[in-house]
Amino acid sequence: MNTRRSGYHHGDLRNALETAALELVAERGAHGFTMAEASRRAQVSVAAPFKHFANREALLAALVLKAHDEQARRFAEAVGSTADPVEQLAEFAAAYVQFTVDEPALSELIFGAGIDKSAYPELAAAGGKVLDVLMAPAQALSPDALALVHTIGAMAHGCAAFLRERVFDSPETAKASARAAARALARAR
Repeated sequence: MNTRRSGYHHGDLRNALETAALELVAERGAHGFTMAEASRRAQVSVAAPFKHFANREALLAALVLKAHDEQARRFAEAVGSTADPVEQLAEFAAAYVQFTVDEPALSELIFGAGIDKSAYPELAAAGGKVLDVLMAPAQALSPDALALVHTIGAMAHGCAAFLRERVFDSPETAKASARAAARALARAR
């Protein structure tokens, strides 16, 4: 899902703005750009974004939606790679770390956009899709499946943060640690 820089192409204004905003998030963080800067990056007028997005938060919400959709796709692929529920959760943990490596801007947006999610119910639905991918293996292992998913998710997030902060020397090391910890957590339930 990594994006390449490109200007607006007729008929694709929404995508051009999302791409421009994602590039800016990658460079400056979720709060480091304005709609006018996204417009310039997309090579459109400063009024153009408002044809698709009511404001900057709406543009960020669209990017968070993309992030959740990409996570759901990747996590489903990881969970689907094995039939063992312990290994499914271990592969999810590794996929979580890999997502943060491959898509650092999207990863930042999920937790750092500061969006009023009550104003965007589609975000809750998209987040629910991510959770749905993980609930079946967790339910096979624990009567408190949601707590297990949250615990393993928090651990995977921590491994990704350790990688970002160079506590781990490589993505492979971070993923191996995430897998091992997920296995231990899943078996302890």
